[in-house]
Amino acid sequence: MLFPAAVVASVVILMLAVEDGGGGVEAAIGLQQPLKLKYQYYRRHTTCKYAEAFIRHQVTLYWNRDKTITAKLLRLLYSDCFVTGCDASILLDGPESEKTAPQNARLGGFDLIDRIKKVMEIRCPGVVSCADILNLATRDAVHLAGGPSYPLFTGRRDGMTSKASTVDLPSASISSKAALAYFESKTLDVLDMTTLLGAHAIGTTDCSNVVDRLYNFNNTGKPDPTMSQHFADQLRKTCPRPANMSGTQAKNPWVYLNPDSGPSYQLGNSYYKRALAHQSVLGVDQQLLYNNDTRELTGEYADEYPWKNGFEGWRRSLALSMNRMGNIDVLTDNSTGEIRRNCRYTN
Repeated sequence: MLFPAAVVASVVILMLAVEDGGGGVEAAIGLQQPLKLKYQYYRRHTTCKYAEAFIRHQVTLYWNRDKTITAKLLRLLYSDCFVTGCDASILLDGPESEKTAPQNARLGGFDLIDRIKKVMEIRCPGVVSCADILNLATRDAVHLAGGPSYPLFTGRRDGMTSKASTVDLPSASISSKAALAYFESKTLDVLDMTTLLGAHAIGTTDCSNVVDRLYNFNNTGKPDPTMSQHFADQLRKTCPRPANMSGTQAKNPWVYLNPDSGPSYQLGNSYYKRALAHQSVLGVDQQLLYNNDTRELTGEYADEYPWKNGFEGWRRSLALSMNRMGNIDVLTDNSTGEIRRNCRYTN
């Protein structure tokens, strides 16, 4: 069945007729207005009615060989939508394109997007945008990794420019207050932030994003007091103290964002449980405990409150938050965007 029973409620959420985010946290209950995208856009409004099925097939083939693709696509989609909107500008090549910005080091997943685009141009030339391919492929990869298979609004056009200077992605050690302000600047709210950060349940990060917490938190020369000492000792084995405290690692070692999921790359609520146990790898994840709303949602998603929806609640919230993220500054007019023939280059 396309939409499992656990996700049926997400359809209701997306149709703008749901309860709030749970736990008494005030949150948006629908997509940002004006809503420019359409449900089942390709099936109902184009000549490529099976576009989503074609994309799902390619993602499944790839995921069966490489489980890391889910984390790569999640990061790629975030890096796209949070800069100039969900316009596939992150996919464009160029000497000063977004993908060359320092914050976008180690991005992956481009080869799968290229493969899907090639298939779509054979089956339905000039119909399916790279921006929609990225959003749909990420949705399908999330489902394969244990997340929901949610209905996704589509009809995006691809942007025409990509500049590294526009990349304003925050550091991994941002405070909860600053992180929420950043999400709100992108028309997202506290429920979206807490839910979307759950994507850190899978994937890896460079030690350069962690060493400040291990050795020189806030330039104190001491470790981050919010991190479990036992967990800090474990991380130091993988992330040794840099020669200088700039955070630069000579060999660029990396760690799993969530040691519990590790190489399995399966989404689960251990990310939230580790935050409660002060065992988050990134500072921004540990900061979920230091805001009343994010702390309440973290406890709910971690099953700290048995009478709440727990991980199933996170799955339903993810359906809404992924659509809300995918709705940021979308292009739907041919005068402002296009359907690229190659995702790496404008037409």
